[in-house]
Amino acid sequence: MDQLSPMDASFLYFETANAPMHIGGLTIYDQSTVEGGVLGFKRILENYETRLHLARSFRQRVVHVPMNLDHPYWIEDPNFDIEFHVRHIALPKPGNWRQLCIQVARLHARPLDISRPLWEFTVIEGLDQVEGLPPGSFGIMSKIHHAAIDGVSGAEIVAAIHDIAPDARPAPPEKPWVPERDPNVLELLSRTYINNLRQPFKLAGVVASSVPALAKVGIGLTAGKLKTAGPVPRTRFNASISPHRVFDGRSFSLSDIRAMKSAIEGATVNDVIVAVVGGAMRKYLEAKGELPKESLIAMAPISVRSDDKKKAAGNLVSGMMLSIRTDIADPAERLRAVFQATKSSKELTNAIGAKTLSDYSQFIPSTLSGLAARLYSNLGIANRIRPFFNTVITNVPGPQIPLYMTGSRMVTHYGLAPILDGMGIIHPVFSYCGQITVSFTSCREMMPDPDFYAACIQESFDEMKEAMLAEASASGIETINAKPKAKVKAATGPRRKQSTPKAAKARADTKAAGSVA
Repeated sequence: MDQLSPMDASFLYFETANAPMHIGGLTIYDQSTVEGGVLGFKRILENYETRLHLARSFRQRVVHVPMNLDHPYWIEDPNFDIEFHVRHIALPKPGNWRQLCIQVARLHARPLDISRPLWEFTVIEGLDQVEGLPPGSFGIMSKIHHAAIDGVSGAEIVAAIHDIAPDARPAPPEKPWVPERDPNVLELLSRTYINNLRQPFKLAGVVASSVPALAKVGIGLTAGKLKTAGPVPRTRFNASISPHRVFDGRSFSLSDIRAMKSAIEGATVNDVIVAVVGGAMRKYLEAKGELPKESLIAMAPISVRSDDKKKAAGNLVSGMMLSIRTDIADPAERLRAVFQATKSSKELTNAIGAKTLSDYSQFIPSTLSGLAARLYSNLGIANRIRPFFNTVITNVPGPQIPLYMTGSRMVTHYGLAPILDGMGIIHPVFSYCGQITVSFTSCREMMPDPDFYAACIQESFDEMKEAMLAEASASGIETINAKPKAKVKAATGPRRKQSTPKAAKARADTKAAGSVA
């Protein structure tokens, strides 16, 4: 029996009826690589069953301490049933990309059953009308509670269910799985008593270690050597959310993005992605007549996972605030400004210490956290206070070699993530096999036209690519259309007909009521 860390437990406390706190994704597979060319659901189920020992989260469920006097515990669920967690549906007609996004958004909106291990995988058939996919392709929509994983440990689960060859098989477990009984009240309260005795000493240690860093930050801010991200403006996405979700995304060439960043010395792939998202949010809010004068601020999660904890489940993250420069129309200027903003944010984060936030999270009070989250939601406090940030951009680097699941080749992956009151849009970014996907999850009432916003992302990328291509060409830098150095077959994602934000908005205005789940 293992206790959840305070940060892991906070995702259980902060969950409300409108804000389930699971993360996941939509992964597309090509079954033509399977022996015989056809993969049945039964084989997928059997494959997962042989891999349950590779990730502890698969068979662990939560046990709460009476009256929430302490953080919950994980136990090996004696009633585990894999058929509850792995499901099978077919996409309704017409079976195109938009229908797939609607179905995924509906699945993502439903909370996980807290009385069982906190994950679900849904196999989705009927994707033959999604342009750009191999015939017979299918999707798997995953949901795993944020209490169990962060982006990095989530990638470990991805590795657990995939192979690097179509015919590979997992190693057998080193020892048989042993389920655990539910602990009784006396056991839980005894542990609570011991933990509460230790807390003051832990807090003293954290405070002592962080005082020098915080003093350094104060001096740096006063002297102007360190800068904050700036004030956070209010947008339509920074209010109370509904229980309904929308989802979409776009896929881009990693070699294109690497060439784009090469026009600015020191810039990173992440800088390009942030600038593209900034351009997309600018276009969307400008079309609504709601673009603030100040730049929007994004929170970017930072892993503080040490080498010895790379295989540990749970959340080991901090965060960095950065300006995404929605106040700049020119894409090249925006990328330069994002590069500088990211550099300043990294300096501030490094001065504070990336682990400081996660260290202080150890002292989140279990008895008050859930109550605070419910009051925050029920009283609509998000509508009354200035937001802490406008969106989240979370970048998870994936493998650059093909992966296989039960012999079927992974084609592409789009991330999904939770939103909450005050932060109604999030952008998961995932790289795989020469491609980067930029997807988004939002609230249906805040974004009734997700296809329009997806078109904004595409247009923002295209404009930046054109601008940086011109600069790279003028500087004699390798052109953006150059082939990637690595001889790896690039992943291909679903193709959509090219659409401008104006065209997408016109369609959305005429059929918004039926466009989303």
